[in-house]
Amino acid sequence: MTIRHAQVRPDARMRWVELPGTDPARVYVHGLGSSSPAYFAGAATHPAGARRRSLLVDLLGYGISDRPADFSYTLAAQAEALAAALDSAGVRAAEVVAHSMGGAVAILLAARRPDLVSRLVAVEANLDPTPRRRLDGWDEESFAAEGFARTLTAVGEEWAATMRLADPVAVYRSERSLGAADLRGTITNLPMPTVYVQGARSGPLAGAAELAEAGVEVRVVADAGHNVMLDNPDGFAAALA
Repeated sequence: MTIRHAQVRPDARMRWVELPGTDPARVYVHGLGSSSPAYFAGAATHPAGARRRSLLVDLLGYGISDRPADFSYTLAAQAEALAAALDSAGVRAAEVVAHSMGGAVAILLAARRPDLVSRLVAVEANLDPTPRRRLDGWDEESFAAEGFARTLTAVGEEWAATMRLADPVAVYRSERSLGAADLRGTITNLPMPTVYVQGARSGPLAGAAELAEAGVEVRVVADAGHNVMLDNPDGFAAALA
């Protein structure tokens, strides 16, 4: 295991934990307020999976990556920075496994840089515009000063364990971008094999039939909610395998 980095902006490095293995590489991308090593270490090393070269990437503003103050933290900007990191790492035609917000970032990455992505596994990825209730009543400055601390209390111990590592401004700007996410048309037009993984406890996936008709395979993991890889590690590993 090695911690590596790429200079994706003049003022910022994106970092990841890399595990050795065979190609094609598998790239893991976390969700809002999370960190890929914390959420995906079990999946990357699970006995059900092949020992792939694995990059557990932290997006800018999160985990062990840098927090550039003037970065927009939009989904599109994160996809561009992630592409720069994968270029620096010499990754091509990777299998990308991405959760929640990271899934939205990965959908844009796959659409814009299909040379980097041979297969996409979007895990409970944001596909539709959704009101971001955590931001109600807060502007960016007040959220960073007070709202972020309240958010850490409200989200519970498990999520707060990684959320507290995030930059408050990154969380605020990411939430704003997620609120406007409209990616159903994008995911259904990707040129590579694409799987959408849903936790059974999250309820039926809206538009699942339409996704399937467009060629997106939908897999439901039993005994799991939004954090599929943490709720049912064996079921998640089976879905990947």
